[in-house]
Amino acid sequence: MKNSAAWARELARKNLEEPLPRRWAHTQGVARQARTLAPILDDNADLLEAAAWLHDIGYAPDLVATGFHPLDGARYLRDVHQADDHLCRLVAHHSCALIEARERGLANELTREFRTDEPKLAKSLAYCDMTTSPDGDELSVEERLSEIISRYGDGHLVTRSINTSSPHLIEAVYRVQDALIARNLGHLDVNDLLTPGR
Repeated sequence: MKNSAAWARELARKNLEEPLPRRWAHTQGVARQARTLAPILDDNADLLEAAAWLHDIGYAPDLVATGFHPLDGARYLRDVHQADDHLCRLVAHHSCALIEARERGLANELTREFRTDEPKLAKSLAYCDMTTSPDGDELSVEERLSEIISRYGDGHLVTRSINTSSPHLIEAVYRVQDALIARNLGHLDVNDLLTPGR
């Protein structure tokens, strides 16, 4: 089925596996994390997994246009594959991308094409991305943020963006972890994960 997790996996594999094997390893880990959330997302599980497979597709060398992977990836999905609008918005806005878009002078383009508001499941996708290392291993959000900062170094616009977005990313990860605990205790309201800003 078009825009399903299976379709997304094959599209990501085709674009990332050979040219960017480490990015492909990360992507596989993010999708693995998404599958762990299936029990708490009900009918939204497939959409989250599809977004996990595709969140970094904009890094593929053949797709780079602006050099900002959330925007390049979302445009590719929309323009070439006529992907679901919500899926495109998740890719465009993943892991506080709007903050980095401002640093790059691309915020107006991102919000004009993919809206300003955070799409539902954005926190769940941030959880998956921010608890997966570049090699696809699970790690804490604090370790992931430190790894990104050390990889880019002081003064880099990615480092500045991560420093600004860290509180939001940490909150998103903890919120999803709390939801997993609540499910195990039988107290989960799935709307807590679907409604932005709650």
